[in-house]
Amino acid sequence: MCGIVGLFFKREIATPALGSLLAGMLSEMRERGPDSTGFALYGDDAPPGAFKVTLHGLGIEYDWASLEGELATAFPLTCRAQPYGSHAVFTIVADPERVFAWISACHPELDVFSFGERIEVFKDVGRPDAVAQRFGLAHRAGTHALGHTRMATESAVTTEHSHPFSTGADLCLVHNGSLSNHNRLRQTLQREGIRFATDNDTEVAAGYLTWRLRQGRSLTEALEAALGDLDGFYTFAVGTRDGFAILRDPIACKPAVLAETDDWVAMATEYRAIAILPGAAGAEVWEPLPATVYSWHRQ
Repeated sequence: MCGIVGLFFKREIATPALGSLLAGMLSEMRERGPDSTGFALYGDDAPPGAFKVTLHGLGIEYDWASLEGELATAFPLTCRAQPYGSHAVFTIVADPERVFAWISACHPELDVFSFGERIEVFKDVGRPDAVAQRFGLAHRAGTHALGHTRMATESAVTTEHSHPFSTGADLCLVHNGSLSNHNRLRQTLQREGIRFATDNDTEVAAGYLTWRLRQGRSLTEALEAALGDLDGFYTFAVGTRDGFAILRDPIACKPAVLAETDDWVAMATEYRAIAILPGAAGAEVWEPLPATVYSWHRQ
């Protein structure tokens, strides 16, 4: 029942209206997912040698300033933390694995929601309009973004179990549907070094793509492999640093619509979320075929 949306601007520079457009698309999906809302934004690059990490703390009063001081002692920060209530984005010059090990040892109460050069992930329990306002989505710029409204069927209604899931550098996935073999696949992926924070089946799908990308496959090749390895019904929307892709399972029982203009590509569970975009009236609109990867990438 969940609602997913995605918006990919073809030009390299950040689009000031990206956040407000995504907020409008998510609002159109509010009846499909009353439990929680989340979104991933791909914005400006971190400085050379640095990466961004989005952290989730215990409540809106989490002391991010104190954590910033601790991180500044352990690792050189290239800029101050950007707090967003229960979330904060830090830009750090360090090996990500060292940072994650430090967080796990010193602040196990924190969740790592994303890391990479461009990605920032925000999610929380609540309807789209409230969550978008909570994190100032309407005022955010970027090159592309994904969003999700959730009706929980496979795991608990918590912030941690909400979409999007990011399991690798700048990789993000949102999902409408259900996987039947995720528990066994999770065990296989854990042996390959993929870490999981929840029992959500969508996180397993994201972890699977991370594993395939680490093997040197392209995003298209990773999704094509998923058709043979992931059992269930699904519509995936996937983001990478410079890419955007859609895949439906061979049965394609979950709805999906794609639209494209000279400026952007958009995907949504229902067309009404695309209809609000500028230029939508003149866009090429189609239903993505089953078991077919649709992808776009900036050079």
